[in-house]
Amino acid sequence: MEEYLAVAREAALKAGGLLKENLHGTREIAFKGAINLVTEMDRRSERTVVETLLKAFPDHGIMAEEETRIENGSDFTWIIDPLDGTTNYAHGYPCFSVSIALEDRGEVIAGVVYDPMRAELFSAGKGAGAYLNGNRISVSKTGDLIHSLLSTGFPYDRSMSKENNLNYFIALLMASQEVRRDGSAALDLCAVAAGRFDGFWELKLNAWDVAAGTLIVQEAGGRISDLSGERSSIYDKEILASNGRIHEQMVEILRSAKAG
Repeated sequence: MEEYLAVAREAALKAGGLLKENLHGTREIAFKGAINLVTEMDRRSERTVVETLLKAFPDHGIMAEEETRIENGSDFTWIIDPLDGTTNYAHGYPCFSVSIALEDRGEVIAGVVYDPMRAELFSAGKGAGAYLNGNRISVSKTGDLIHSLLSTGFPYDRSMSKENNLNYFIALLMASQEVRRDGSAALDLCAVAAGRFDGFWELKLNAWDVAAGTLIVQEAGGRISDLSGERSSIYDKEILASNGRIHEQMVEILRSAKAG
């Protein structure tokens, strides 16, 4: 396990350093949708991560957001978001991350998320706890939703789809102390793990957005599920993460908001 985490940390640090160094450069921007953009730095970061991982583990599979898919029958697949928070990055807003997870036969066993602007490296191994820069972290002890600081994000198709999170946002904003929106799901999950946020939810995410952060939350003592509270999968397209103590309270608010 430590061998996997060591290489993942190396890859995240390399890619994160590249992103930080080029934050204020001239961007080459393309659009995957009306407001869903990608920059040349997404691709450069991804290549850095993939090259580092494959140098150490040439037989492993790869599922990365931008360019790389390697499906070779290996039990191991690296799930990579080379730049989580691309919109922030493209605008020079310093809130973004590199997220790397390792899946073993459908189970995430290692995860690393790196915030290069704060030099914060979050990591977790299955059954081994969650860490920030080598120090053990754990979720908050907040037990009442009204005293909770939450975070969320909105899908790129929010102007066209009724599933746009606005109903959930309004409901949880009124039921909590406050709701933040930072623009990086991976960092939001790590903030839950570190006790900075008490809960997080979002719709229409992909596996690379949440794979590493999900494990880090769980290893920090938190709870992960879908919005109904019934199941948990990095492929579910929706996620609810919390310190565990407010989870059912959040589920109840989300259920009521969905019913209208």
